[in-house]
Amino acid sequence: MTNNPLSFSFWRKHRLPVLLQTEAAELSIATKAQQLLRELGYPHTWYYECHALVLLGSRSCLSISGKHYQASDEKIGGKNLVSIDLSPLHNTIWGDHSRTFAFEFGAYVEEPKTLEYKNGLQFQKQLQKEMMQWVKPSTSFHSLFNWANVRIRESGFVNLDFRSNVGHSIAPELEERQYIQLNNHALLGTVDFFSFEPFVRLKGGNWGFKQEDIYFFDAVGNLELL
Repeated sequence: MTNNPLSFSFWRKHRLPVLLQTEAAELSIATKAQQLLRELGYPHTWYYECHALVLLGSRSCLSISGKHYQASDEKIGGKNLVSIDLSPLHNTIWGDHSRTFAFEFGAYVEEPKTLEYKNGLQFQKQLQKEMMQWVKPSTSFHSLFNWANVRIRESGFVNLDFRSNVGHSIAPELEERQYIQLNNHALLGTVDFFSFEPFVRLKGGNWGFKQEDIYFFDAVGNLELL
């Protein structure tokens, strides 16, 4: 990981967790995240004026479009799970990035003690890793959708997305996005970039987990993390 303050990996690890305080709520976190994006040079968003979609507590499992999202004033308190989904825009270039953060004993924790937190976060990391090992330019959006949902079910989780998809292409216009969904037989290699973003909950669990990154194929067809 680079220590460049403009790096998203640096920002995710060192800047976003600072927003997580016991008295913080979705609204205050989203407002401060937007301010941080502006500091990084990204004052605009491509996603319905929703720069940061934040979910926590009783809304942890809520799947909602940025078009209809309204941040709540429910506070984090001493223990919680907080998902932050960022949608910055630079000129015509989209960013799309989400992570779920565990909050225990009144503070952000990188390695949570709560078993449901730990299992959900580990599963998200593993799913992204497995996806990178087999997806090729000739893989269809439909095939990736089926694979991801089988892995989600086999691992004891539920897909929470209101569209049931697990990602989309990165496109110049919202309406041009190709979704990783059932019966979309377009090939992943036909788009420049795509996001992979399963939103899941453990069966019988109470917490929703997000992890979203953008991927692309290099000149020889290897899948790379942007």
